[in-house]
Amino acid sequence: MPVRYQITGATSAAISGSVESGIRSGALAAGDALPAVRALAAELAVSPATVARAYQELRQRGLIVTAGRHGTRVRPRPPVAGGRSALLPPPAAGVRDLALGQPDPRLLPPLGPHLAALATHLGPPSGYASRAVLPALADAARERLAADGVPAAEITVTGGALDGIERLLGAHLRPGDAVAVEDPGWANLLDLVAALGLRPIGVPVDDDGPTEAGVAAALALGARALVVTSRAQNPTGAAVSAERAGRLRALLAGRSDLLLIEDDHAAELARVPLHPLAGATPSWAFVRSVSKPYGPDLRLAVLAGDEATVARVAGRMRAGAGWVSTVLQRLVLDLWSDPSVAALVARAGESYERRRAGLIAELAARGVPARGSSGINVWLPVADETSTVTALRDADWAVAPGALYRIGADPAVRLTVSPLDEVDLAPLADAVARALRPGAPGAYAT
Repeated sequence: MPVRYQITGATSAAISGSVESGIRSGALAAGDALPAVRALAAELAVSPATVARAYQELRQRGLIVTAGRHGTRVRPRPPVAGGRSALLPPPAAGVRDLALGQPDPRLLPPLGPHLAALATHLGPPSGYASRAVLPALADAARERLAADGVPAAEITVTGGALDGIERLLGAHLRPGDAVAVEDPGWANLLDLVAALGLRPIGVPVDDDGPTEAGVAAALALGARALVVTSRAQNPTGAAVSAERAGRLRALLAGRSDLLLIEDDHAAELARVPLHPLAGATPSWAFVRSVSKPYGPDLRLAVLAGDEATVARVAGRMRAGAGWVSTVLQRLVLDLWSDPSVAALVARAGESYERRRAGLIAELAARGVPARGSSGINVWLPVADETSTVTALRDADWAVAPGALYRIGADPAVRLTVSPLDEVDLAPLADAVARALRPGAPGAYAT
């Protein structure tokens, strides 16, 4: 039986520092249980109030989570870098990894030719940027957003979608404020909300996006911000429909106490139309990243919004990082301007559509319901996540447990279709059917 990590300290700061040290070293792993407040207080000869303050600080920093009868545990992905993180073993040989959620590198545009072309007309080295956003990039972004019905008179750029969302939340909210987030929703966003000391309120999601009743309930509970994924929602593949957008706009109209954030991370890769909520509230922002269509290493997102909201983000950027590299901005502008890149992105979107729809159809043919109306992910409801993940791993398929994405939603697993070829869909569906019904007759046995 492993020895439990010994938490030390005589003050709340020392106790929280000891827990953080354990997480950083790997002695306390994700999901590990911490002692109850009174038990740890007795062990350390301090008052229960001292331990409670330490745990409160750790919760506000997103390192631990308390879940009723499940006790207090280390969060699945606590926001602290561990010294052992670089030592994680690679996926087992022969296992197809459907858990990462990344685009297919075979379908990303090659950057080399564009970098070479950029080098020939970049000009002499420049100093500290006088403009945060290149005018040509801003003009091109406005044109692209306007074509999708997003007003973009005010615009800035950030270092990716999550960077933009973090700056938005940090500029408008304070620790302890409530944020309405999709449930299930983007794991990185849930981690960010925890790290900022904000309180998440889960909003149920169906194929048409966040439900009207769920958003109304979150507003009634005091949500100060609402984050909505426009399409290709991670992990369910939901896309906000025209009817849902109209109902949500009516519900949100005039809410001066609410910051509305829309995340259109799939952008040009999405094969479904955009139905934006932009402008439904006085304070709003629409964030569109270039990472999914053009490459995860291109850390740039366009952020449009009302004048005050964009000014706050730009001001925070100026006071910290300063600006997004103008070299990167020029590269993105060059990619946007190349018809061959646009054609490649369109083909990639169509390929993801075929693979995602094909997998859902193969699963349905085996009596296994799954969700995914856009994007690169399929959301598979299951009775038990651990047994499903284990059974699929034993069949050489790695999938992501739904616990990473859920607050109160039902159990499920996420399968990313980007590593798959169409010939893989039937074998994967067979493996899923066996994992969910291990005792069934061998219609799909190998």
